[in-house]
Amino acid sequence: MREIILLKLGELVLKGLNRHRFEEQLMANAKRRLKPLGAFKVYTRQSITYVEPQSDDCDTAAAFAAMQKVFGAADVCLCRECEKDQDAMLAAIKEFLADQIAAARTFKVECKRSDKTFPLNSIQLAQYLGGELDEAYPHMRAEMHHPDLIVNVEVRETAAYIHGNPAPGAGGLPVGVGGRAVSLLSGGIDSPVASWMMAKRGLSLEMVHFFSYPYTSPEAKEKVLDLARILTPYTGRLVVHVVPFTAIQEELRRSCPEELFTILMRRFMMRIAAEVAHRTGSGCLITGESLGQVASQTMEAMRCTGVVTDLPIFRPVVGMDKEEIVRISRKIGAFETSILPYEDCCTVFTPKHPRLKPTRAECERAEEKLDVEGMVKTAADNIERVFIAME
Repeated sequence: MREIILLKLGELVLKGLNRHRFEEQLMANAKRRLKPLGAFKVYTRQSITYVEPQSDDCDTAAAFAAMQKVFGAADVCLCRECEKDQDAMLAAIKEFLADQIAAARTFKVECKRSDKTFPLNSIQLAQYLGGELDEAYPHMRAEMHHPDLIVNVEVRETAAYIHGNPAPGAGGLPVGVGGRAVSLLSGGIDSPVASWMMAKRGLSLEMVHFFSYPYTSPEAKEKVLDLARILTPYTGRLVVHVVPFTAIQEELRRSCPEELFTILMRRFMMRIAAEVAHRTGSGCLITGESLGQVASQTMEAMRCTGVVTDLPIFRPVVGMDKEEIVRISRKIGAFETSILPYEDCCTVFTPKHPRLKPTRAECERAEEKLDVEGMVKTAADNIERVFIAME
């Protein structure tokens, strides 16, 4: 018999009258991830999204792995279909869950009977299957409260379905339900984590990277594109807007006080990111800033950089220490790429003694001699757009 995948919904089940919108977005995202893997039918019933292969050439194992990275699903289960016969169900359990049974010391059986014509009700079926398993596997004992293994059986109209303990899903909300945002993506550890965290809250992302050739190398740019590729299984396809930033940095070095260089550079980054947001219909900016981590991430510095745009700026890692950020970076598979030794534009012309508590007034005075609007427009007009597809 065939295997199907179940996505058990998390916080989506708490939604009210607009819950269907979240479910539809989850199904649409799942279908896009599944498209390269074969023909799958995706539908939702009673807080569970079903992913059913429609032909023998579907890659169910790859689909299962892909579904674990779809935001909106709290748990993901691989499920075996079998006949609606209690002995067929028992045989399917013994075969399909053999590895989980061998590892378990306690178990329970949970049954759900959607097909009310099935002769045994849920309790009777659970008692029968539990009794047979207890007798067949002396190393396991029944435990109703905290079992190692929960054997799940669902009797539906066309067949019965068996699965064991679920694998963790990505959680959060389906990408797209929260609108669109521009995320500033450097080659470091923090910004990919910040992007992942906000995608988990339902935001579709446009990525912006500031590239300062020849001060930063083509390898540094490729590293950032690799980070975007690592994010796409979670976010869906991405566009990386690569901003030519060399001319702005050189003008700041010529014309502005050295101690304000970093904060003025960040102000230009925010302005350009806001222009990208305007052009892409995005409603906010995302950064990987963590309070106090570097000179440009003090409270005063962040106030000076944020004031140049009226868009909200989300800083999801702002209260996290480095160990917490690294833990997530490892979890999503970005850490090893993030620590590759390629420079990014933030290391170019770094002042010896950066101002830790800049004021808005001194930043504005330093920018008076600059054609700020023209510099931003020139950079935005010469952006290179790199499209990152899901692999």
